[in-house]
Amino acid sequence: MKIIKALLLVLGVLVLAAGGLVGYLTLTEYRPDDIEQLEVTQAARSDNVRVGERLDVLSFNTGYCGLGRDQDFFMDGGTMVRPESEQIVRDNMNGILSELARQDADIYLLQEVDFDSYRSYYVNQADTYRHGLSLNMAVAYNYKCDFVPFPWPPLGKVESGLVTFTDLNVTQATRESLPVPFTWPMRVANLKRCLLVERVPVEGTEKELVIINLHLEAYDDGEGKRAQTEQLMQIIAAEYRNGNYVIAGGDFNQTFEGADTFPVLDESTWQPGKLYNSELCF
Repeated sequence: MKIIKALLLVLGVLVLAAGGLVGYLTLTEYRPDDIEQLEVTQAARSDNVRVGERLDVLSFNTGYCGLGRDQDFFMDGGTMVRPESEQIVRDNMNGILSELARQDADIYLLQEVDFDSYRSYYVNQADTYRHGLSLNMAVAYNYKCDFVPFPWPPLGKVESGLVTFTDLNVTQATRESLPVPFTWPMRVANLKRCLLVERVPVEGTEKELVIINLHLEAYDDGEGKRAQTEQLMQIIAAEYRNGNYVIAGGDFNQTFEGADTFPVLDESTWQPGKLYNSELCF
């Protein structure tokens, strides 16, 4: 009888602890507005864009500087939630910065950039890139949680998101929320996907170049990606109707119809969705 009581006591404590954690995460859940104005950190120079001008654009999911060749990532069937040391994160970050600088693009669309996360040893990666590139910067959070309780060991605190760098004259930047496919309680410690939208006047016209940085859903049943892609296409169509130019890039977590893709070696691991041409029409 004493053993049963002890087990029930332990079970009760665990239930209370789990309930308390879910309650705390619910109260502190990141709940961004549908559209939020963002600050653009201005660099020393900003160039105007002109009709007919060539623009070099680079899109890069940086994997929070934690998904190097030695990382056994838990969402891909591995066991690790972060690299073995902060130095590995910094080495990856410096390597990424060197590659970004080497490319010398006009627009950089970066995803999975950490600002203050346990998984990347709380290194502010955006600041490092900003100082290294000396370009205008805008940031949109898509993952902000005081404590992510899964897997084991847990991810802990996460502050991460999209970052766009450019040498163009950005007059406005907004964070535009995308549909969230998860329900409570999974929603409270999950990503809140979004678009980072920037506007650049086109010299000598009343038109704008609209730059959209995106990172669509990955670990859902497919409905989230479809809803998010539909909203993206609606936004692009609306800008086209207004006579604007649009560049949309990032991590779709989907392959395009007819794309030449790498073979799948293990079908039990994560695979991207497929984006059909009919879904890209408007």
